[in-house]
This record gives sequence, structure tokens and C-alpha cells, in this order.
Amino acid sequence: MSHVAAATLPAASKTATQENFPVASLLLHASKRATVMAYYHFARHADDIADSPTLTPEEKLAGLDALEAGLLGSADSPAVVLATTYAETVGGNAGLIEHAAQLLHAFRRDAVRDFCEDWGDLMAYCRYSAAPVGRFLLDLHGESHDTFPPGDALCNALQVLNHLQDCGKDYAQLKRVYLPRDWLREAGLTVQVLDEKASPPELRAVIDRMLDATDGLIDLAQPLPGMIKDLRLRLQTAVTVKVAEALSKRLRTGDPLAERVKLSPLATFGAFVSGIVHGLTV
Repeated sequence: MSHVAAATLPAASKTATQENFPVASLLLHASKRATVMAYYHFARHADDIADSPTLTPEEKLAGLDALEAGLLGSADSPAVVLATTYAETVGGNAGLIEHAAQLLHAFRRDAVRDFCEDWGDLMAYCRYSAAPVGRFLLDLHGESHDTFPPGDALCNALQVLNHLQDCGKDYAQLKRVYLPRDWLREAGLTVQVLDEKASPPELRAVIDRMLDATDGLIDLAQPLPGMIKDLRLRLQTAVTVKVAEALSKRLRTGDPLAERVKLSPLATFGAFVSGIVHGLTV
């Protein structure tokens, strides 16, 4: 991909405050926020390359390769400034750079593939699209790698919840489907069901099946706050678990084809308070 193509992508499709993941949270220590935001801007730029409606798959892959070269210090152009900025922000720390580089595996897949075959395939995708975010935060705070398995579960749950929130938009704008294709087939559906303005009962059953599996991931994440030594990260993680629980419940009753399913301000505040209390008592 040319440097011009990468440098002139549209403005980021999301801001930090619109993410399910803790990005710009004031709960995190101020000394960590610049690094967290550098990671976020790198990830958002890579995601926007993979989702660009104007770039070819080959151009997308070239752009993502350029970002990886920037992480490793072997490229210098306006197109990869976010990668080099992140690498400089973490002082060349190999582990933290790897957590950024792993995201590129998922974005490369998005550039050339528009479906997940089954739940295992979706989890393999989340291993690179979501889990590195949690591992980055845990490593940044010096936590034990024993926290990685429950951290992966939490991040994967948040990723699936986001896929469900955006299932109609992802299909309309990108023709991309993260609902397991075999579950759709078993329900007698094709991906074209995502063109509907409301979910038929068969799709509702697939969504609920995904939420059942996601609730299992949230259960696996429950020990995580108690394993984290850094108080601020522990509080943020406890809040994030509560947000995941609340959003899963909201998706049980909301229809992502009919509306953007999200937490109300009151529900968000409730999850925040509940998470703080839990984080202070584990």
C-alpha cells in the first residue's frame, strides 16, 4: 500500500470513549494513560485500514505490514507514525510491542476473510483481536502472567458482545459476519438475515446461543480482579467485568438489528459502582 493511501484514511471510526475495553479510563494511573492511548491509536489505525472501503485486500495487507515494520523500527514514513510512536512510548519493550503486533494477525484476517466458521474459529480470531489488549494492560502494570487466561476470557467476551452489537452494521458496511456460520446454518439461516430490520426468532436463538457461550467466558473471568495487585487496574477490571455482565443481559432483550443495543447511563453507573465495590473487597 502506498504511504499516501495509509496516511489519508478517514478519521477513526470510534473514539476511546465508545469502546467496551477500558481505554482512557480515569481509574488507570495518569502515568500509564499516555502508553494506553498510544496503544489504542495504533490499534484503531490498524483496524481502520482493515475496514477501509476504498483499499484493496492487497493494499490493506501492505499497510498492516508497514505498521508492523514501524513497530520493529524498520520503517519511517507518515503512514506508520502511530506504530513508531507506540514503540517509542514503551521504550522498545519487546513484550509490549508484541502485544501490539499480535493485533495485526486479526486485522490481516479481516482484510481477506469475512466470516467465522464456528465458535472455535471466532475464539481463534478473538485471541488476536481482543486478548492482546488485556495482556498489554496486565504487562504494563507488571502483573503476573497467571492473569492472562482469565484476562483473555474477559477480553474475548467483550469482543463477542461488540460483534453482537454491531452485527447488522458490520454486514451492511463490510459484508463481514462474526456470528458462527455453522450456528446460522443449523438455524436454517443465511447471512442475508442480517439485512433485516428486526431479528426473526431463528436469529434470536443464535444470538442467545452466543450470549450463553459469552456468559461462560465472563464466568471464567470472575477471578481476575482478585488476582491483580495494582489497585487502580483491579478496580478498572472489576468494573469491566460488571459492564460485560450488564451488556450481556441487555443484549438478551435488545435487538441489534433494530437498534444500537447499549447500556443506559443508569446501567453504566450501576456497573461502575458495583465494580468499584467488588474491586475494593476482593
